[in-house]
Amino acid sequence: MSDRIKVRKIGNSLGVVIPADALSRHKVSAGDELLLTLTPNGYSLAVYDQEVADQVKAGRDIAKKYKNTLRELAK
Repeated sequence: MSDRIKVRKIGNSLGVVIPADALSRHKVSAGDELLLTLTPNGYSLAVYDQEVADQVKAGRDIAKKYKNTLRELAK
């Protein structure tokens, strides 16, 4: 499913207005944070989840700390 939205001038910035039904479908409300990610197919917009962000950071820290060990295990 796709929604076509238009880029608009908002003050001195540009922005997009997300349709209300899309926001309610994903339980997003004013003040919530969204995560904009570049993918091979364009951009992806998702609800930002601090717990997931912390888990990703922990995984990256472990991968960095054990980089050589993981490289050897991958052989």
